[in-house]
Amino acid sequence: MIHKVAAFYQFAALPDYRALREPLRAFCAGLALKGSVLLAQEGINGTIAGAPEAIDAFVHELAHGTLFGGRLNNLELKFSTAEAMPFGRLKVRLKKEIVTLGDEAADPTRQVGTYVEAAEWNALIAAPDTLVLDTRNAFEVAMGTFEGAVDPGIRSFGQFKDFTAKQLDPAKHRKIAMFCTGGIRCEKASAHLLARGFAEVYHLKGGILKYLEEVPEAQSRWRGECFVFDERVALGHGLRERGLREQELGHDRDE
Repeated sequence: MIHKVAAFYQFAALPDYRALREPLRAFCAGLALKGSVLLAQEGINGTIAGAPEAIDAFVHELAHGTLFGGRLNNLELKFSTAEAMPFGRLKVRLKKEIVTLGDEAADPTRQVGTYVEAAEWNALIAAPDTLVLDTRNAFEVAMGTFEGAVDPGIRSFGQFKDFTAKQLDPAKHRKIAMFCTGGIRCEKASAHLLARGFAEVYHLKGGILKYLEEVPEAQSRWRGECFVFDERVALGHGLRERGLREQELGHDRDE
């Protein structure tokens, strides 16, 4: 059986996120879905897997069902497949942030950087005045990244603001293009940079996964493999499984 995998997120006001946990868990369990979903006051973030029709029903409920009442009408969604179920169980967790940065001024519901579609990304990062910044953790960067990208050398996304404070200057770095796995960390990071006075901030819409899905390998500026937070471990161009073994990596996971 081929499993369908959905990676999704949206920053949206969910003041009732605590009350949403059990109904959402029950809905997922009823569809025999497995994976991880994070709920916070600022929105939703997750990756789940199951039968294709079950994933379709889940996505429809998020975007159009009564549970969220139309508040998740702008979900960032990416679909892929897995030959074996990539999750051992279902988890629906409550968090302070759906991606942890620890900067109250970074509010993606108020302001974010300029979205760049995958087809336009190569031209942006090839420009000599663009600082290309990988916002992921060091072990993710070591597995693969874009040509010429700066590795902030962080162990978790919460350290990104410390890197920014020490290494980036709004007066010097006038044009910054950021990327991450699915786009969520870049939304939070771009809000952080804008709040600190950086004028021109761009981020790859849909993240590396969208780029690998849409950009032909012959035209790609991506080198290596993209780490994902499930048992497939890494994906390549066309979102193909790379067949790596997670236990060989020996790294902790970040949201």
